[in-house]
Amino acid sequence: MASLSVAAILSRLCMLGFASKCSLNPLFIPPKSSRIERLNRSRPFSMASAPKESPANNPGLHATPDDATKGYIMQQTMFRIKDPKASLDFYSRVLGMSLLKRLDFPEMKFSLYFMGYEDPASAPADSVDRTVWTFGRKATIELTHNWGTESDPEFKGYHNGNSDPRGFGHIGITVDDTHQACERFERLGVEFVKKPDDGKMKGIAFIKDPDGYWIEIFDLKTIGKTTAGAA
Repeated sequence: MASLSVAAILSRLCMLGFASKCSLNPLFIPPKSSRIERLNRSRPFSMASAPKESPANNPGLHATPDDATKGYIMQQTMFRIKDPKASLDFYSRVLGMSLLKRLDFPEMKFSLYFMGYEDPASAPADSVDRTVWTFGRKATIELTHNWGTESDPEFKGYHNGNSDPRGFGHIGITVDDTHQACERFERLGVEFVKKPDDGKMKGIAFIKDPDGYWIEIFDLKTIGKTTAGAA
C-alpha cells in the first residue's frame, strides 16, 4: 500500500469521526461535500435543482393559489398627488394613459382619477356602470388629490419612498424602445433619475412624475439581456 500523507490520514480520521478538532487543524482538508454545505450556508438561500421560481427555492411560496382567490386581479396602485392638472397632463400626454374614471367625494374633499392603458370608448355610458368597469381593469394608476394642496404654499409634497425611510420604490412601464422613448421624454422636459446608458444596468431608465414618484422604463428587446445574469 502506498504511503499516505499526514493530511490525508487526518482527513480520513475526521471522516470516520475519530478527530473532533479537525476543523482547527491547518492540515485538514474537509471533504468536498462539507465545503459545498458551508458554501450553501453562506448564500441567502439554498438553490434546489428545481426552477428558481419553484416553492422549493422560495420558502413560504404557495404554488397553487387557494380556490377562493381565483377571481382576484392586481387592479390599482395609488399615488397621492399635489396638482391634478400637472399629473393628468403627465400620465396622459407623456405616458399615453387615458382617464378611465373620476370619482369626487365633496364631503371628504378629495378626488380619485383612475388612469390606464385601456380604450375609454369601450367603457359603459352609465356612470355607475363605468365605475364597475374601471375596477375590473388590470394595472391602473389611482391618482388621489386632496383638495387644496395645489394652491397651498405650506404643502411640501409627498414622500416618494426612495429616500430614508425607504419603502415604496417605483412602478414600471414597458415601451417599444427604451432609448427612443427616453429621447422623447427628454424633449418633453421629463426629469430623469437614470438614463438608459447610465450605471451598470444598461437599457433601463428611471424617470419622475410631477410628484417625484419613480417610473422604470424598459423594453422587451433588451430586458432579457440586461437581467440575464440574475435569471
